[in-house]
Amino acid sequence: MSRAINLNASQADVTALCTKHAIAISTIETLTSGGTRVVLLNPDGAERIRTLMKTKIITTPVVRSPMHMARQPSPRYR
Repeated sequence: MSRAINLNASQADVTALCTKHAIAISTIETLTSGGTRVVLLNPDGAERIRTLMKTKIITTPVVRSPMHMARQPSPRYR
């Protein structure tokens, strides 16, 4: 299963949830089309987020910023 998830939630909400459940984020970005793309460090964390936010998962195609490679979370979220 993929470690990347697109969610219909703000970046702050996703970060807070990951912090609360001790799930490590590899990278996170706000999507141009709305929502947040998060890549977790391990598949178990990704599966946990899918369970916790099952009603917020975006299953349709999303638009990412061309600058997405430059966006990295601060070291405190890793």
